[in-house]
Amino acid sequence: MKRRNLLHKIALGAASTYSITACQSPNPPQPNPEPTPSQPLIRWRMATSWPKSLDIIFGAAEILCRRVEQMTEGRFTITPYPANEIISPLQILDGVIAGTVECGHSNLLYLFDRNPALGLLSGVPFGMSLQQHNAWFYYGGGLEAMEKIYQDFGVNVFPAGNTGLQMGGWFSHQINTINDLKGLKMRIPGLGGKILERLGCEVQVLPGEQIFPALEQGTIDAAEWIGPYDDEKLGLNRIAPYYYYPGWWEPSSVLIALVNRKQWDQLPKTYQEIFRSAALEAYFLTISRYDAANGEALERMVLSGTELRPYSQDILENAYQVALELYEEYASESDDFARIYQQGKQFQSRIYKWYPINDLTYSNFISGISPIN
Repeated sequence: MKRRNLLHKIALGAASTYSITACQSPNPPQPNPEPTPSQPLIRWRMATSWPKSLDIIFGAAEILCRRVEQMTEGRFTITPYPANEIISPLQILDGVIAGTVECGHSNLLYLFDRNPALGLLSGVPFGMSLQQHNAWFYYGGGLEAMEKIYQDFGVNVFPAGNTGLQMGGWFSHQINTINDLKGLKMRIPGLGGKILERLGCEVQVLPGEQIFPALEQGTIDAAEWIGPYDDEKLGLNRIAPYYYYPGWWEPSSVLIALVNRKQWDQLPKTYQEIFRSAALEAYFLTISRYDAANGEALERMVLSGTELRPYSQDILENAYQVALELYEEYASESDDFARIYQQGKQFQSRIYKWYPINDLTYSNFISGISPIN
């Protein structure tokens, strides 16, 4: 019930109702928590993994911070900092654990090496769609599974953005068969990177601002980032001609707010509820911002010479088989991975009884007709 009330609070404050309405209960909405004059003045810093030029993904952190300040009438303020201003993009968790900053904003996939099970929580290669993932997170136990893992790190974690289904990356040359992946140097994190390693790629994990120079200098042959809007911002269309789809390794990608637990425990309960509400608002608004921006960005890039290419069945089928084998291996080695993998599979099997009947048939039809709205 606590999570449902939280969703009701966000439904009042958010400009978008994307994906929220499907999760609302019949209970009347509750107002956002309000601070009392006696509550303390608190100033936090938030280190992020994102350059400020990527205004949607960095904007997810800004939304969270702005809403906290608004809902506390300025008594609790959090200042977001771009990547490298306080902490390097891939070290946000370490900085939060150490208390260098009170909180951070990053991606679950950057923490994959700490615990492979985190790769299941961000978005599984060939796994659930964004809407299905949201249902699992908020009504299928996914969020609780993530919180349990982070207990060992001494931090509290909150979903605070999602990119949605990503694109399949930029390549300096065409890849048509599985053999074309052999020896390919590619930037890609998480489970997708592990799958491509088994298919012959040489995988690197780089923060966003390092991708363009790595492609330009030939350090890598290919890279994935997010989708058209952010990829255009990074200039990837100016350095690699081939843009592949779909991004089978990230049907969704969860952005997270990390909070040092000692700092969290010192917050008044009202501030804690406000932070939760602000994070959830950032989560759903970020999804909507990407959906609104990606279409025009893709059109601009295609008009300027980008060549869109689908992954071949050969590559997709081989990647899928390798993914299944990899999941079973991780499950045999990690209790966390096994527990979350089985939980996710069970939820996916239940929700798939509904989606092919309604959502998939509608999407297949509507994609072939002209827009009417």
